[in-house]
Amino acid sequence: MRPAEVIQQNFFLCANHFVQVAGTVALLEAQGDVARMRERYDERRRFLVPALRDIGLEIAVEPTGAFYVFADASAWGADSLALSGRLLEEAGVAVAPGIDFGPGGEGFLRFSYATSLDRLHDGVDRLRDWAQHA
Repeated sequence: MRPAEVIQQNFFLCANHFVQVAGTVALLEAQGDVARMRERYDERRRFLVPALRDIGLEIAVEPTGAFYVFADASAWGADSLALSGRLLEEAGVAVAPGIDFGPGGEGFLRFSYATSLDRLHDGVDRLRDWAQHA
């Protein structure tokens, strides 16, 4: 069942063709908008990376080209799938388990910062509370 879940997730996590075409048009014709979006993502990254480190997660490589942070959460539990389920149920925070990205991802969690800064603050607060009481 788990292999089918991983395949299914990737059908919905990737941009479909018309979105990719729109992205190409944006890159070619809307550089001002793209620059503003990149600034917003950078602001979110500059908040999230140190915030995750402050609550005990290790981040060896800071993202430079995506809106995801891949954090070593092995101090919180070795089973990334089980841990991601606990975080969703107990803290109300959705993350992707590292095992979804191959055996080398076990113990890691992937966090997205493709949301508002307010939601990121709320999510980090929930994670901090969870980590203090887990």
